[in-house]
Amino acid sequence: MATESKENLTKPLAHYSHARQAGHLVFIAGQGCRDPETDVWAGVTFDKSGNVTTIDFEAQVRGVFRNIDAVLAVEGLTKHQIIDIQVFLTSMTDQFPIMNKVWNEFFKDVSPPPTRTTIAVKELPGLNLIEMKAIAVAKDKK
Repeated sequence: MATESKENLTKPLAHYSHARQAGHLVFIAGQGCRDPETDVWAGVTFDKSGNVTTIDFEAQVRGVFRNIDAVLAVEGLTKHQIIDIQVFLTSMTDQFPIMNKVWNEFFKDVSPPPTRTTIAVKELPGLNLIEMKAIAVAKDKK
């Protein structure tokens, strides 16, 4: 069923699968914003000493959607088959409006859009300020 190479996916931070199918459901592991080619977090700027100077949260949200798209492609799916997403934010006040804006752009042509739960968390791995996990619907694998 896979149509894209797993090389387009970020390297997992531990021993887990990016996606697993059970019946008609495909469960997509939490995706952060690391770029699969550079292994650097989207939207993060460093100074010459390697210290973080700025984090562009909108770029992080777009990076997460890019990574979800990549996992879906490996599974032979598209965003139109996503039925549910859980969003984890480190600041509901500052980040929710930005995430919502990008969400609306990403799913503008998906009807009906997926259900969503947004959860505030204390922190996420690395320099991620956002993570999303998803469930999509697919046909049984042959």
